[in-house]
Amino acid sequence: QVQLVESGGGLVQAGDSLRLSCAASLRTFSAYAMGWFRQTPGKERGFVAAISWRGGGDPVYADSVKGRFTISKDNAEDTVYLQMNSLKPEDTAVYFCAAGPYWGPQIRERSEYDYWGQGTQVTVSS
Repeated sequence: QVQLVESGGGLVQAGDSLRLSCAASLRTFSAYAMGWFRQTPGKERGFVAAISWRGGGDPVYADSVKGRFTISKDNAEDTVYLQMNSLKPEDTAVYFCAAGPYWGPQIRERSEYDYWGQGTQVTVSS
């Protein structure tokens, strides 16, 4: 059983920074990709960023967060991070961590991920 637990969300002002963490139990799962998605009420869950868990390939970002967000990983701690800088009100969403078995050109697609965390709320006030 793979478990993903997000933390680090909260209420911040526009321009502030937050760092999200995703603690993953991956000992029995051959994860190749770790991703972050976000969702607001009434909208589909959208891609934010992804990183190759086993190395190889540059991180991938949604255009809306490129240059502001950074995804990173600590394999020893089985943890993935999302550093979010220069936050905007439109970044307000529930952020989800996800794990998938492949690293490939479809990595932005939700269907590429098998496991999901419960989400953490990020609220950015103007």
